[in-house]
Amino acid sequence: MNDRPVLVERMQPFRSSIFAEMSALAVRTGAINLGQGFPDTDGPAEVIEAAVAALRDGHNQYPPGAGIPELRDAVARHQRRHYGLELDPVDGVQITVGASEALVAAILALCGPGDEVVVFEPYFDLYAAAVALSGAALRTVTLRAPEYGFDPEEFRAALGPRTRLVVVNSPHNPTGHVFDADERSVIASACVDADVLVLTDEVYEHLTFDGVRHVPLATLPGMWERTLTVSSAGKTFSVTGWKVGWVSGPADLVAAVRAVKQHLTYSGGTPFQFAIAEALDLPDAVVEGVRSSLQHQRDLLCDGLAAIGLDVVRPSGTYFATVDVALLGVSDGVAFCRSLPERAGVVAVPVQVFFDDPEDGRTLIRFAFCKRPEVIGEAAARLRRLVDA
Repeated sequence: MNDRPVLVERMQPFRSSIFAEMSALAVRTGAINLGQGFPDTDGPAEVIEAAVAALRDGHNQYPPGAGIPELRDAVARHQRRHYGLELDPVDGVQITVGASEALVAAILALCGPGDEVVVFEPYFDLYAAAVALSGAALRTVTLRAPEYGFDPEEFRAALGPRTRLVVVNSPHNPTGHVFDADERSVIASACVDADVLVLTDEVYEHLTFDGVRHVPLATLPGMWERTLTVSSAGKTFSVTGWKVGWVSGPADLVAAVRAVKQHLTYSGGTPFQFAIAEALDLPDAVVEGVRSSLQHQRDLLCDGLAAIGLDVVRPSGTYFATVDVALLGVSDGVAFCRSLPERAGVVAVPVQVFFDDPEDGRTLIRFAFCKRPEVIGEAAARLRRLVDA
């Protein structure tokens, strides 16, 4: 064989996810894993029992490539009930193997060499990998701590003649920021003026706190016809391992995603699709229970971190809180997080890996609070011992 690397050059920077690395550290050291965002309890009993019933009712073979009709209908009803969006459940909804597949399929379907994709940083690392796979170029607009707002002029300037797609994640991972009305207006007006497509990652749509409400960009003037909306049952119902997601929007954009998605994983998760079709029609109190519990867990973690002198940003949504550890004398968040399991028995994720410039976010780390209260309490106690040492 020649000396050419086995892995293609464009994917060399994405050999290993920071989430996989930190979760492996948690397993190896026995540390509490506040790095990867998955709950450590089951979702609502009604949802779990619906999956069990679907298994026993024989829904165990391939579903249709677009997803079972029952789930596509339920997604359309959900968007109408919560946001007033009217979807065609046949041509306007595509069920995917998790939101990750929806995001990757959309980027591959819409973007190619010569195109630019604009994202807000820090960004979920899958975005950059998907853009690299497509052959397009990534451009970033920075969310600045501690409010994690952005400069409107910087955003407008990022949209150029090569811009094909803008990716908007709100509620935002990893910062927990929820774009407010002014920010949404800036994004929408700039995208309409530049006549670009928009991909919105809304997987945490129902996990917002303190009365903050998520509003999809697709509801703003001029946005429906250019916007693909991605969401996830895993986050809403605390069943992340089921990998049931969807993308919705205008028929022509969904058709493009469907054309690519069929060559990734044609279809899957049949009994889980049936269960989520039922879950989306459950009373709002079910999702409110998940949200309320998560807000309590957020407060436990944030209060615990603040009590030991850490500079924590209390998020408005998602599973995550960011902390600036500069006050501990830390200058490299990656090195700090790699040492934390051995030193404190806790796993966190360095935020700087979600920036293009490694100097940005260098002392920020992210903790997941989607864990049982007793786990959060023990993690805070371990971190206190580290700080007090």
